[in-house]
Amino acid sequence: MLKRAGALWIAGALLLAGVPRAEAAPAPKKFAVGAVTNTGNIVNFAAVDKGFYAKHGIDAKIFAQDTGSALSKALDAGELDLSVAAMSNIPVALERGLNAKAIVGYFGAAYTRTVDDDMLAAAVRPDSGIHSVADLKGKKVGVTFGTSSDLYLVEVLKRAGIAPSAMERINVQPSNMTALFDAGKVDAMVMWEPYITHMLDKVKGSRELIRGGGYFCQCAAMHGFPAKLYADRDLTQRVVNAIAEAARWVRDPKNLDEIGQISARYVRGLDPELAKRTHKYHTFDPRLGKNTFKAFNQTVQQLLEQKKMKAPYPPEKYYDTSFIERTMKQHPEWFGDLPGES
Repeated sequence: MLKRAGALWIAGALLLAGVPRAEAAPAPKKFAVGAVTNTGNIVNFAAVDKGFYAKHGIDAKIFAQDTGSALSKALDAGELDLSVAAMSNIPVALERGLNAKAIVGYFGAAYTRTVDDDMLAAAVRPDSGIHSVADLKGKKVGVTFGTSSDLYLVEVLKRAGIAPSAMERINVQPSNMTALFDAGKVDAMVMWEPYITHMLDKVKGSRELIRGGGYFCQCAAMHGFPAKLYADRDLTQRVVNAIAEAARWVRDPKNLDEIGQISARYVRGLDPELAKRTHKYHTFDPRLGKNTFKAFNQTVQQLLEQKKMKAPYPPEKYYDTSFIERTMKQHPEWFGDLPGES
């Protein structure tokens, strides 16, 4: 009793003397983040699993979907605070009224070049008779409509002087494309990694017809609604910091084994070794700059030519570079391994 009374007296004396008491740390801010179920989204997965979000005071929960267009719908419905969107489809959503601001790069090398499509490829079955792009005429070609793979296929055909109508384009979802390819329901499949390599592993004798080629920028950024992003700028800045630091970790070759393990936890049915093998096809640069704007404008022009848009959309209305620029200034160590702006 005396000990307790003494303790109370000491606490009271310290309070009267003006000595501050220890206060509980503020609870992390809850944040719902959208991601696509492929290895290109490893930055978000690592930001959660490696504690980068937590380090910056964010309690992030990942909500994964098969495509970026599905994430845009979830964002529009108020189910997400922040999401990822690729240049191949976000201009269309913006033209149709989606009011979003991109604040940090996610994957792709748009900061340094206007084309980056190595994570996209076309796989052909061994019995397809397809040996060149010209051989796609009259064949069944699987692709996910309205996505990067769709834009990529049309651009590949355009350069080869082939109309999309010269083949039967079949709309497939990432979740069942390997099964369709294995069953021979399509002659060829155009898709992003890790699905392409998985199909090539699964179907003996299948082969890669084309990969990349500099057709467009398979690049993405994370975005959200201005009302949320600007209501708490400190929180938004911490999100950008977490993504930038996680991206640096993901780019470090010594983390490849762990990257494979993390990817397999988030992408259903993915083998860690497959994630490791396809990691080389991705670029993870969170920076936004003048070349990002050029890549965006170039993609918009392609979408206009494909009649997926009616009018140009200015990148200045979509990108807010202020947050990532602040991160770059305050934490240059997270960007030292990246090339300079072109």
